[in-house]
Amino acid sequence: MISNCTALILAGGESRRMGQDKASLLLGERTLLQSVVATMQPLFAEVIVSVRQPRHEIDLPQVCDDPSNTGPLAGLVAGLEGINTPWLFALACDMPFITPAVIEYLAQQRADCQAVVPMVSGYPQPLAAFYAVNCLPLARDCLNGSGKHSLRELLERLQVCYVNEAELLNADPTLASFFDLDTPQDVTIAMNKLESK
Repeated sequence: MISNCTALILAGGESRRMGQDKASLLLGERTLLQSVVATMQPLFAEVIVSVRQPRHEIDLPQVCDDPSNTGPLAGLVAGLEGINTPWLFALACDMPFITPAVIEYLAQQRADCQAVVPMVSGYPQPLAAFYAVNCLPLARDCLNGSGKHSLRELLERLQVCYVNEAELLNADPTLASFFDLDTPQDVTIAMNKLESK
């Protein structure tokens, strides 16, 4: 169990490229949301879900984005506002292959920083990352300010511990943890991954 931390699953996206709600998309026997919940619950004392509006089919505590804001930064702000722990682990609901070993390794890197963010193929992965609750004022400022209203803008303003691919390979040799499903083609690839396990 990872102490002093709440897990936030982001399930409020518009899923434009997928053409349907990702959270309820079936992958094998479970929905994407059920898959990530099953990974999170043994690791965190509390798991909450970020949504745009309350969803009766989700049997977990929910936080709703401010209706005047959209995007993952709005979900992160809602999550940080809704927790009672000093840390939050944010995960997109479309990352069903994330492994407990990756999450536990990232959790160990939380000293002396405001965020722990994996770097894969040269890109930060802000939706599989730890955030300290003390970054909430800056996150609100990014959300309500005149900038890009993006997670990338927030990371530029935080003290971030970036965890590189070489370190992550020990926890997940194929880096499948960072495969996210954005399109129907990604679902086909994910089904093939499931079948080859």
